[in-house]
Amino acid sequence: MNINRRNFVKTVAGSTLAMIAPQTLTAKEKKMPLPIIDTHQHLWDLSKFTPPWLATAPDVISSTHVTQNYLEATKGLNVVKAVYMEIDVAPKQHVAEAQHVIALSKSEDHPTVAAVISGRPNSAGFAAYIEQFKESPYIKGVRQVMHVPTAPQGMCLEPQYVKSAQLLGELGMSMDLCMRPEELGDGAKLASLCKGTRFIVDHCGNADPKAFLPDSKRDGEAPWHSVDAWKRGIEDLAKQDNVVCKISGVIARVPKTGWKPEMLAPIVNHCLDSFGPDRVMFGGDWPVCKIGGSFAEWVNALKQIVGNRSIEAQKKLFHDNAEKFYGIA
Repeated sequence: MNINRRNFVKTVAGSTLAMIAPQTLTAKEKKMPLPIIDTHQHLWDLSKFTPPWLATAPDVISSTHVTQNYLEATKGLNVVKAVYMEIDVAPKQHVAEAQHVIALSKSEDHPTVAAVISGRPNSAGFAAYIEQFKESPYIKGVRQVMHVPTAPQGMCLEPQYVKSAQLLGELGMSMDLCMRPEELGDGAKLASLCKGTRFIVDHCGNADPKAFLPDSKRDGEAPWHSVDAWKRGIEDLAKQDNVVCKISGVIARVPKTGWKPEMLAPIVNHCLDSFGPDRVMFGGDWPVCKIGGSFAEWVNALKQIVGNRSIEAQKKLFHDNAEKFYGIA
């Protein structure tokens, strides 16, 4: 790219924010999309990284996805910044992935300004691994995907994992919780043991929209969880004041025969109501979101769902909370 994209989007964002009234928008302003900070941006260049899980992933996401593709996917939506989210590479590539995204975040030619990197908190070597990045302003936190067979249930409450989570807080870093819906209570317990650490619940607690649909609209697939169990898990997490919720990911689980924004509304609204307007952040989950719909379809569906909430609350969801949480003003 020849233009300085980051300075350009900062200018656009500033102009847009200056024209937004606290609660209402004029007809002209309604045509201008609110600025978005995407807190869950995946990128993978298969010539550099080979995430093991991608070998069995749907064709729509199994190819290389880099910044140029991301810019095309987000065009016209006023995505002003993005926080890279680790892609579950093999541990031997953890350091290389971190170094790669630090370089991206330093570059003025990418919307990526910070990153949450891979890590294995249950490893005795975790402290030595993460402390090498403690001086980097671009590394904001760590995530290990915990809804895969290689991650045993209850792992996040094992002593080494808890110790590592506490260390992240001491280093000023956060921990993402990407876990099975039935383990959300464990996430709440972990947060209670690590009051000095900030936690982010990914993908609305990995909620499955099919759980809220009648059998006839589930494409013959059983939902991943019951409605009541998931709701209780979200509520338990919301009781911990060091936990925030990422409104993301749910579009990837919509029925394949077609979906509508109202199918996602029960999930989104329960998370927003449980956590409140100051503890929620938007995440695109691109390109994984393409399993259910495009980035634009996800953004537009979410805007429709939250359209009856105040402009102030919408700004917090799509931009302001992420800017404050990650310190990326």
